Amino acid sequence: QLRLVESGGGLVQPGGSLRLSCEASGTAMEPYVIAWFRRAPGKEREGVVCISLTGGYYNYLDSVKGRFSMLRDKHQSAVFLEMNNLKPEDTAAYYCAARHWGGCSSDERWYEIWGQGTQVSVSS
Repeated sequence: QLRLVESGGGLVQPGGSLRLSCEASGTAMEPYVIAWFRRAPGKEREGVVCISLTGGYYNYLDSVKGRFSMLRDKHQSAVFLEMNNLKPEDTAAYYCAARHWGGCSSDERWYEIWGQGTQVSVSS
């Protein structure tokens, strides 16, 4: 069974950067599609970005295009979310999620395995 653990969150000033990590354990990561989601206070969880098993890149939020990028490192069994020029509205708990085979989706119900989340707070 794949297990996911996020890390790298914290408090950052507007305009700052963070790199979130999602480390996999328990089994090989290769046959799983991985996505990043976030849940802002008082809002529903929303899909941020996903990389498919064939390398397709899906950015689900116009607000983060050009600022956020997802990297998948198969050798280290991890994925990363590089976040630059952070804004207060990026404040949220960030989660990585996985599904065994299949494609990407922005629907959280598509994914079978979730990490516990890491909090990102953007404030001056």
